Amino acid sequence: MASKENELILLDFWASMFAMRVKIALAEKGITDYECREEDIVVSKSPFLLQMNPVHKKVPVLIHNGKPICESLIIVEYIDEVWNQTSPLLPTDPYLKSHAKFWADFVDKKVYPAQFKIWGKKEGSQEETKKEFIDILKTLEQELGDKCYFGGDNIGFVDIALIPYYSWFHTYEHFSGLSFEAECPHIIGWAKRCLLKDSVSSSLADMDKVLEAITEFRKFKGIA
Repeated sequence: MASKENELILLDFWASMFAMRVKIALAEKGITDYECREEDIVVSKSPFLLQMNPVHKKVPVLIHNGKPICESLIIVEYIDEVWNQTSPLLPTDPYLKSHAKFWADFVDKKVYPAQFKIWGKKEGSQEETKKEFIDILKTLEQELGDKCYFGGDNIGFVDIALIPYYSWFHTYEHFSGLSFEAECPHIIGWAKRCLLKDSVSSSLADMDKVLEAITEFRKFKGIA
């Protein structure tokens, strides 16, 4: 564990794409000496989580020297600013930085609610939802263009915002019948490039485990 002078604790939930963002950012900075505390966000949130994030009461929370930082994109930016000696995640140019923040915000405002409709609805009632989700991914493909990553030659802020969703793609396909390889091949190619990085492959949840958990959750909610 890190010394008390530079103590890091991450409040985590294994399937949370938002917590995965933080783990990728820490790994990109070469930070491995931190405590990762798994939270039960479905049944029983810990008193410590409620103390550290009393407003939203959710993960991730990064606690640095006893001070909590909440909301995944804010945490990633914090990590980039504090550990700024290597692997920058955001551009220094103000315009390029604002551009990256715009697309990361696009992921939060568009991808997250659309994907929730994919696995949170009964099969056969989601044609409009499937089209919406594919249109969003195609918009991201246009932004990606012929670049290796959204950040250019190196993984950056937008890549970290989006790539955790890839661990859920198998679940989306299972409940929707979509084929992302066929519909959005450039996004899949980008995702596979991201997975070649240890920071990403070591941080993403197992696809089969996510599907199993969501299948059980749907049964619990009476969706299946």
